[in-house]
Amino acid sequence: MAKRASAGNRTAKSATAKSATGAKRKAQSARAAADAKAATGKVKPWNAAEIAEAFRRWHAADPEPKGELEYVNVFTLLVAVVLSAQATDAGVNKATRPLFAHVDTPAKMVAFGEERLRAAIKTIGLFRTKAKNVIALAQRLIDEHGGEVPRDREALQELPGVGRKTANVVLNIAFGEPTFAVDTHVFRVGNRTGLAPGKTPLDVEKRLEKVVPGPYRTHAHHWLILHGRYVCKAMRPECERCLIGDLCHWPGKRIFGETASVNAGA
Repeated sequence: MAKRASAGNRTAKSATAKSATGAKRKAQSARAAADAKAATGKVKPWNAAEIAEAFRRWHAADPEPKGELEYVNVFTLLVAVVLSAQATDAGVNKATRPLFAHVDTPAKMVAFGEERLRAAIKTIGLFRTKAKNVIALAQRLIDEHGGEVPRDREALQELPGVGRKTANVVLNIAFGEPTFAVDTHVFRVGNRTGLAPGKTPLDVEKRLEKVVPGPYRTHAHHWLILHGRYVCKAMRPECERCLIGDLCHWPGKRIFGETASVNAGA
């Protein structure tokens, strides 16, 4: 009898595990479908009142949001953002913390050299290409900008390794410009929620420029990045603790709500 009971328990556990696995896969598939719908602009855009209310809530929760990359001046901010492409902020900070302690100007970076820089940032993805770009941009800053980081998007984008997103981050954080740096998190939040639907990062950026209310423009991209990184995550969005859940138009939020207990037990 004991053996039969044990076998029955194993069968029940196996069935439960298979059911949970199936539910997870179904939820993942449904979220993917919902994201695909959002990415093609099929999610209803927010109206002005919804947009204002969302930013009011983000501001109330975190009035002075900060980026998570560590830096000591405008030059090291630029370098950190260049290094952060396809890498985590935490990983970049681990590599740059000792580097920026003694290499914090374009002249010092050029003197440091590409070989030593590669060794210093070898834990960061694409470190060889990034090291080459950082040394080249440092030299360009010396040759063309008197060793200073320019406060101009076009000038920034002419530097090696600097694209529009990087330029927007530097303009916002270093110079207080109301720019919108659209990374994967901002792109996802803009499309999922209905705040700023767009098929490309530039589409989302242009939409944000049109719809974000004036009082919130300086900090908007920080709120969106942090919301996408810690709440509206790609694989397991935490809709149950979302500040703007009632405003969000993403069809996947209902799907997530139905499967929250399954994901919580993963």
